[in-house]
Amino acid sequence: MASLDDLKKRISSVKSTQKITKAMKMVAAAKLRRAQESAEKGRPYSDKMNNIILNLSNGISDIDNAPKLLSGTGEDKVHLCVVMTSDRGLCGGFNTNIIKKAKLYFQKILDEGKTLKIITVGTKGYDQLKRLYGDNIIERISFKESKNINYFDADKVGKIVIEKFEKKEFDVCAIFYNQFKNVITQIPQEQQIIPLKTSEKDENSSEDNYEFEPEEDEILSNLLPKNISTQIFKAMLENSASEQGSRMSAMDNATRNAGEMVDKLTIEYNRSRQAAITKELIEIISGAESL
Repeated sequence: MASLDDLKKRISSVKSTQKITKAMKMVAAAKLRRAQESAEKGRPYSDKMNNIILNLSNGISDIDNAPKLLSGTGEDKVHLCVVMTSDRGLCGGFNTNIIKKAKLYFQKILDEGKTLKIITVGTKGYDQLKRLYGDNIIERISFKESKNINYFDADKVGKIVIEKFEKKEFDVCAIFYNQFKNVITQIPQEQQIIPLKTSEKDENSSEDNYEFEPEEDEILSNLLPKNISTQIFKAMLENSASEQGSRMSAMDNATRNAGEMVDKLTIEYNRSRQAAITKELIEIISGAESL
């Protein structure tokens, strides 16, 4: 049985931890509000850009000469996966859920005998993937120094992907991230960005026909690279909101668990203290009776 001093130290230690987790929860809650607003504002823009590109692609008469970012290389042998996770921990199952989703895709690709290449955005993703897929990781990217999610960081990732595509290093590219739904729920997503899936039609997309100036091919050659950066930026915004939501939930659970542990330790401390007092009283009474 632990001594009274040990129990006192443990209670003090757990209370200190509880203060930290409570502070982290409050910080995550403050950051979540901003991150959620940014994610919700970014969705309509990225969806609309996708719809415009789909509309433009439908007007292309010569598919063979269409931009490669839209039509692809014509092959499906080499897959590039951009796995987007956080740079910091203590956010519950946020990173693990993305990695699980990505690993299922990796296994499917490898089982089909295709080549897998991985780019990790965020240190936690690399840490979880390096043991099994270390040889497949071709690039590690981290924005740990960036205070806020910004388009310039997303554009850096987008340019790396486009550069590798132009060098014919892969045929298909997919990104993995968590879509923010609410504080408790974040949904792991897999989204193919190269080649763009022209068969996908948004439910809210307009069926109106537009006249474009200049021609569709020229507009697409400018829009497609921007769309890749935009989709990556959207994924980063969704990830940011999901990370803060998951951290807030995890820290709330940790704070409550710490409170329960303090209560249990306090009861144990009081019982031990009472037992020690009772023992001393018995010894005093026994000593007095023996005189």
